[in-house]
Amino acid sequence: MADNKKTVLEAKGITKQFPGVLANDNINFDLREGEVHALLGENGAGKSTLMNILYGLYQPDSGEIKINGELLHLSSPKDAILRGIGMVHQHFMLIPVFSVTENIMLGAETDHRAVKNEAALTRLDRKEVAARVSQLSDQYGFKIDPNAIIGDLPVGIQQRVEIIKALYRKASILILDEPTAVLTPQEAEDLFRIVRELKQRGVSIIFITHKLKEVLAIADRITVMRGGKVVGTAEPSTATEQQLATMMVGREVLLTVDKNAATPKEDVLKVESLRVRDQRNLESVRGVSFNVRAGEVLGIAGVQGNGQTELAEALTGLRSVESGKISLGNKDLTGKAPRAFTETGLAHIPEDRQKHGLVLSYTIADNMILCDYYKPPFSKQYVIQQAALDENARKLIKEYDVRTPSPYVAAGKLSGGNQQKVIVARELSRPVKLIIANQPTRGLDVGSIEYIHKEIILMRDQGVAVLLISAELDEILALSDRIAVMYRGEIVTTVDAKKVTREQLGLWMAGVSPEKVL
Repeated sequence: MADNKKTVLEAKGITKQFPGVLANDNINFDLREGEVHALLGENGAGKSTLMNILYGLYQPDSGEIKINGELLHLSSPKDAILRGIGMVHQHFMLIPVFSVTENIMLGAETDHRAVKNEAALTRLDRKEVAARVSQLSDQYGFKIDPNAIIGDLPVGIQQRVEIIKALYRKASILILDEPTAVLTPQEAEDLFRIVRELKQRGVSIIFITHKLKEVLAIADRITVMRGGKVVGTAEPSTATEQQLATMMVGREVLLTVDKNAATPKEDVLKVESLRVRDQRNLESVRGVSFNVRAGEVLGIAGVQGNGQTELAEALTGLRSVESGKISLGNKDLTGKAPRAFTETGLAHIPEDRQKHGLVLSYTIADNMILCDYYKPPFSKQYVIQQAALDENARKLIKEYDVRTPSPYVAAGKLSGGNQQKVIVARELSRPVKLIIANQPTRGLDVGSIEYIHKEIILMRDQGVAVLLISAELDEILALSDRIAVMYRGEIVTTVDAKKVTREQLGLWMAGVSPEKVL
């Protein structure tokens, strides 16, 4: 047990205030040698702020930090790295066009000096670093090619590169900030294996998350934050999901989706023999046909990378279609621009909120009218009506619980979860016929997930058609009325959600033919 082990990191009385926000309010936190200490809390609870202070990115207004009993001032990440602290951020800090080795050696370059014609030449020693990367990769079972280009790697492998980067710098304390937010269930399980291996080798890990099942599966201790304060601690052996959710949110949270049977009506979305290529010009959607009816949720299950991303982009006008047909209502939208989809009644919650969901430099108020800025009441004779923008933003911020001091904060300044709430607020507050929700609760806490799930079912019950694409099998099973399974760009089966098990879905997602599973 971790109780008998020495304390390797201690934060006392940490307070940090930003304009209009008390992010950390007299926080006390400690980490023991070779333990996984989970930091649990809603979006905006102050978890990432505290970790950014421990990593030297922010300076506390008051409080102290001790590492191995020594009082320290961490003025930069370099100070933290020198003291053995590594951090894997929610949005990875990697350069896509560089190789694995080049990314790992950035800031910790190993060079080789040679003298030629009396001039000293310096050459980066990539071979030595690559050999060390291979050694670390083998040691922890990472299976990473040191010469692979980062942009060619799946998200789960990129995360391993970030972990190796910290280990290469001899980190004995590892901060993982929302590490499973961008991972599939299979990748998350692999991450847990890696975390347990690191722990066995004496690495101390702070695991920041809002996912209750993960905390109970991986943590030795749990600290819960709410509103910038520590509200309590818990032991995984005795805590329940419901208790943790109540601590996080400050009220009872419904962890299951309460819904009546669907009453589907006419087809709203019809997809016929759709073929789509990815950015490498490889066919990623292969002759897919399906329909989504008014008043139902069709869930698309599949391991990430089996064509779901390209399918969603084609169905929203973000990717060109090679062949096939897309109809929304009675209107053929094949090959049309995104605005044509929006004006025909589409709401889109995109997979990549920063790339396709927001203009990060725009304010929250501006982002909340991106679909309707040219229409009344937001525009009059081509002039933006600021009062209407402000009223809309304040209403949606309150309704969707977006944690921000002001509607005029840039969207890029918000936490990932609050960015998602801005998108959901904009899309679900408009009159629509079809919702395409691609990973709608990725990066959200239990309170926000509960709210968004309720909103999706409410929209369904009002006669809206919903296409749900999610890597979370629990979410697919909880919300869907029918489930289509995608494997290698094809829909291999479509089933009634009430008549299928998680195990069956998992086998179909892995490529086992439906005939062998049923």
